[in-house]
Amino acid sequence: MDLHLSIFEIVLRLVLSVFCAGIIGYNRQQKNHSAGVRTHILVCVGACIIAMIQKEIGFNALYMASRYPHYAGVIRADEARLIAQVVSGVGFLGAGTILVHHHVVRGLTTAASLWTVAGLGLAVGMGNYDIAIAGTVVIFLVLGALKRILHITPVKKIMIQYRHKTETKIFIQDYFDEHDIVVRDVNFNVDQADSNNHIYTNVYDIEIPSKINFADIIEDISMNENVMAIKMVSI
Repeated sequence: MDLHLSIFEIVLRLVLSVFCAGIIGYNRQQKNHSAGVRTHILVCVGACIIAMIQKEIGFNALYMASRYPHYAGVIRADEARLIAQVVSGVGFLGAGTILVHHHVVRGLTTAASLWTVAGLGLAVGMGNYDIAIAGTVVIFLVLGALKRILHITPVKKIMIQYRHKTETKIFIQDYFDEHDIVVRDVNFNVDQADSNNHIYTNVYDIEIPSKINFADIIEDISMNENVMAIKMVSI
């Protein structure tokens, strides 16, 4: 029995890890996320290399035990030690992709994809090709197709500051009705700019259909001459 990985096996595992991670990384880069193809490939290849090193440590321990049977009781090789370090270490890398801005958390999915890609690298490096290939397919489907299957309607909170209460409220409501935007809740506030003018502020909780981009809503409503400010508010 050969107790060492051949150069062919090493290259095959590295190429497979590049292929698996490249598919996942391409999906993230197409959606303009912080971690793209190269980052995912490097994480996967790095995990694969460490897994192969772990394999070699195990092989060396077996070789030493067979060569020197008198010392077999003192030779140790923990199959999971280096792998455990990868699992925890990638967590720090993933944390670097998570951003918190005004209580809005971004990058969690990218961090999770990096963590799962490291798992793919470990599977390939340990020679579990069936797990790696099946895992790649499942991860790709989750990142690319799950949102379309579930049809999740996002809920946004939007603040609109405007003048001329009656006509502007009618314009806003007509816009929502025209684009099938559902208003779940609204908060109202009024400030007196001077003796003749009032500034009205409405904060809407709205459900946005998948066919509409939130940026388009902001742009369309801001075109009204009575709208003074409009922005997304953290939920």
